[in-house]
Amino acid sequence: MSDSDITIIGGLTRDPELKFLNNGQAAVKFSVAVEKRWLNKATNEWDKKVSFFDVIQYGKPAENAAATLVKGSRVVVKGALEQRSWETTEGEKKYVVEINAEEVGLGLRFGTALYAKSDSAGSGATRAPAAATYAEEPF
Repeated sequence: MSDSDITIIGGLTRDPELKFLNNGQAAVKFSVAVEKRWLNKATNEWDKKVSFFDVIQYGKPAENAAATLVKGSRVVVKGALEQRSWETTEGEKKYVVEINAEEVGLGLRFGTALYAKSDSAGSGATRAPAAATYAEEPF
């Protein structure tokens, strides 16, 4: 377990985007909105704050996530906060901080889901190296 491990629960803000990297590995990217609510004692009304997190996942789990999740899905994401960088075609260095997901599951607080085990043997779970540098942004 690293110091950057994080677990979030929230809703997908858009459908997952699945791509295959130059090495053939699947990568999925999606964004999760996490809402925090509290009772404002001064107004006796509920206040809220929404935070948005970009999530990326690799390998067979990425393909499973892309086949399962849709905009609005309530998810539980466990992974590590990581920064990655890439260079644009103009030579500009870009950086992003995102959650590199180890596990993604459906949240069942407000609904139900059916589980179907995939046909492949083994989980195929893989993670990109921390502080990965790419020749180009995969997304």
